[in-house]
Amino acid sequence: MEYHNPVLLQASVDGLNIKPDGIYVDVTFGGGGHSKEILKRLGPGGKLFAFDQDEDALANALLDERFTLINENFRFVKRFLRFYGVKSVDGILADLGVSSHQFDVPERGFSTRFDADLDMRMSKKNDLNAHRVVNEYDEANLKRVFLDYGELKNAPVLARTIVEARELQPIKTTDELKAILARYLPERVRNKILAQIYQAIRIEVNQEMDVLKEFLEQSLEILNPVGRLSVISYHSLEDRLVKRFIKNGMFEGEPERDFFGNFSVPFKTIGKLTVPNTEEIKANNRARSAKLRIAEKI
Repeated sequence: MEYHNPVLLQASVDGLNIKPDGIYVDVTFGGGGHSKEILKRLGPGGKLFAFDQDEDALANALLDERFTLINENFRFVKRFLRFYGVKSVDGILADLGVSSHQFDVPERGFSTRFDADLDMRMSKKNDLNAHRVVNEYDEANLKRVFLDYGELKNAPVLARTIVEARELQPIKTTDELKAILARYLPERVRNKILAQIYQAIRIEVNQEMDVLKEFLEQSLEILNPVGRLSVISYHSLEDRLVKRFIKNGMFEGEPERDFFGNFSVPFKTIGKLTVPNTEEIKANNRARSAKLRIAEKI
């Protein structure tokens, strides 16, 4: 079984417009698929830095003197590049979300298919896990998680049901959580709602929205002029942040206008939104919700 089947491989790497002697960053290394493709296009003087906070990804490190793998969260991309003496780069690629490997290892707790301890940490070094969110968050906080990150209309009743159930005994496994919420999972939409519940808890555990914002802001700082940003997202929350940041250089509001009434923006959009074709979705079901956006620093 492949560790992770890279999504929109050619389009996302094409979007970087790679210079053979450039410096590039793959902030979501995983199984190394995107990194391998970047290295193919780099010359002897090129350099690729990759990030992955998941310790399991270290087993996939590539033996190439142009390549450096950093076992850290990409919210620290600027700090760790500085550690390696790199202040600016020519392109950054991010394939957001959970890797196929993380979904396929039952004990990680990411997949709705398996029973497992409530975990969902992308890095085992994190203190916060799904068990703590489910068993320690108060009702208001649980409601916020389900509403903001799962976009679940019945967030209040889900939160209340969890709080009532855990007063009897702690909720330890994913199957226990499913059983507690079973009455709100009608058969025809069961998988969809479960996926939203899992997504909400996972985003909270890994602080995914905060991490993405910090990463995007740093990418603007470290990209060289005409440097490229290539980002693959998998749900509307991520895509909305990426789209707004590329368009305005900020997540809320509008940028300032100059004397002539024109917006001053840091990026220009390259091409149109790219989604996988039917063949890719058939070969890799995980690709079905992927959206690729490419921007160039002005």
